[in-house]
Amino acid sequence: MLPSHINLAIVDENTLFRKTLKNYLSEQRNITVVIQSPDIPDLLKKLKDFNTHILLMDLFLPQINGIDAIKMIKSEYPEIKIVLLTMCTDMNLLSELLDSSVYGIISKADEPEEVINAITSVAEHRIYRSKLLTEVMYWGKQHRTRNHNDRRHVELNDREKEVLQLLWEEKSNREIASHLFLSIRSVEKIRQDMKEKLNVKSTIGLLKYAINEHIIRISRPWLNGANFAENGRHVKI
Repeated sequence: MLPSHINLAIVDENTLFRKTLKNYLSEQRNITVVIQSPDIPDLLKKLKDFNTHILLMDLFLPQINGIDAIKMIKSEYPEIKIVLLTMCTDMNLLSELLDSSVYGIISKADEPEEVINAITSVAEHRIYRSKLLTEVMYWGKQHRTRNHNDRRHVELNDREKEVLQLLWEEKSNREIASHLFLSIRSVEKIRQDMKEKLNVKSTIGLLKYAINEHIIRISRPWLNGANFAENGRHVKI
C-alpha cells in the first residue's frame, strides 16, 4: 500500500505506451497521473500547473538526451523524484545516468508491478533497487572511471558502514534509526557527513562507493554466473 497520495507525471514519446501506463497506474487508489507528455518542452510547460511528486521518464526523448533532460528538470524542479523507464542495454550510458540523482532505472521489459514497487519506494524517499539498477552498479565496479581511481581513499567507521548496509536493504531513515537506536536526525546527519567525506552528491553515489569498496553484502540471484558477480558481497544503494 502506498504511504500517501502521489501526483505522477509520465513523459514518453510513444503515445500507446504512455496512455496504457497511465490507465494502469490510475487503477491504484493513491496515484493520480496529473501529466502525460511526449517530450521535455511539453512536460516543463505542464509542470508549472501541477504539483508533481514523481516523474516516470523514458531515457530517449526527442530533441534532448536523457542526461541533459534530467539536469533541466532538476534545475527547475529539484523536489521531483525521477525514475527512468528504458529498453537501453548500454551499461556505459546507464552507469553515467546513475550520477544524475535518479531514484531508479526500470527496464520496459519488466512486469508492470515493478513500476508500482518503484513508486512505493520512491514515495518513501528510497532509491528503488531494481535488477537493472543493481546490474548497472556492479558493471560500474568492474569498469571504474578515472574519478574513482583518482579518489582519495576514505575510511568509514563501523556505524557509517552499517548505515550503508541498511540503505542497500531499502530501509527508510526511520527504520535505520530504530535499528541503530538513533534519532532520525542523527541518521540524516550520518548520511550527509558521508556524502561530504566521499565527495558524492546522492545516495546512489554512496552505494557505488560501498560496492567498489566491498562494504556491503549483496544477494543477487539474477546475476548468478555474471562476470561481475562477487560471491557473498552485498552492496547498499
